[in-house]
Amino acid sequence: MPDPAPALKDWFDPARYRHIAQEVAAIHPGFDSKKFLKQALVDLDSLSLMQRLRRTTESLHATLPADYPRTLEILRQLAPRLGHSFVSLVLPDYIALYGQRHFDLSLEALKFFTPFGSSEFAIRHFLKSDLSRTLAVMETWSRDENDHVRRLASEGCRPRLPWSFRLEPLIADPTPVLPILENLRTDPSLYVRKSVANHLNDITKDHPDLVLDLLHTWPLQENPHTAWIARHALRTLIKKGDPRALALIGASGKPEVKIHHFAASPANIQLGQKLSLELRIESQATTPQRLVVDYGLHYVKKNGSTSAKVFKWKEISLAPGESLTLRRQQTIQDFTTRLHHPGHHAVDLQINGETLAQSGFDLVR
Repeated sequence: MPDPAPALKDWFDPARYRHIAQEVAAIHPGFDSKKFLKQALVDLDSLSLMQRLRRTTESLHATLPADYPRTLEILRQLAPRLGHSFVSLVLPDYIALYGQRHFDLSLEALKFFTPFGSSEFAIRHFLKSDLSRTLAVMETWSRDENDHVRRLASEGCRPRLPWSFRLEPLIADPTPVLPILENLRTDPSLYVRKSVANHLNDITKDHPDLVLDLLHTWPLQENPHTAWIARHALRTLIKKGDPRALALIGASGKPEVKIHHFAASPANIQLGQKLSLELRIESQATTPQRLVVDYGLHYVKKNGSTSAKVFKWKEISLAPGESLTLRRQQTIQDFTTRLHHPGHHAVDLQINGETLAQSGFDLVR
């Protein structure tokens, strides 16, 4: 059997800490490498990825100058030497922990650090302590020439950013971020557009009508970048069959189709094998239809219950009476965010948000 993939937390292993110490010492000869390593490596095996990130921040703070502006200059020089985007998150994390009393200096540093990894988690601490002042700076970032900085303007103030705490004031009222999203609605960078779409998708979970009203004012037909953002921003509403969301992307309402065949195979699957889906569909409408085809996979949980996740399949146009066959494969494998458990996994066929057929497979060990 092949060796298992290394754990993500091993991004911060003893060799990494020795490298950080070596690079800091090259920049700041007074750096106490031994003290840094002694503090950083205590009970390292017991720490998770995010705990190791924070341990690195705290160990740097214990060994770098107490003069915050001087330390910032050292960290700026360290940024291009770290050579790992996730490890570089320690730099904005330092700002979040120790830079709150130096607002202007700290936000300028977060802007500088974000191309090396991302400052999206760190900026949230400033949003939490001074929302309006921080958003005003982020609005200027949304007009920056650097796509990493523009992305930070959107990603950092997402109300429900994964791996971070929620921004409750923006969950309650997201309107303060709309100028930022407006500035980015035609952004040429896919990196930025993904963030804007994810941000809007976050908002749809609490204020769907606000997002739908906003997108009705955007030039979806005139700019393909804007249309791309809208399509991905509405994915949660589309999976629910929301009629306004479906109309915005040009999909018909209730599907008028006949399902001749929908099957998941093989009947028994082991981890690492591929699930194959096949669909044969025929239009029963008298006019052309625009259809959004998805499938929901009901994962078996450890306690035996199931939890469904909806996956995008394809958007299709069907002429009256037209038939079409679709095929799709998906590898069934464990991720850090999802572990699979044996049992029957139902698979639903969803078209324009309506469940029209079901199949399934058994996951066996």
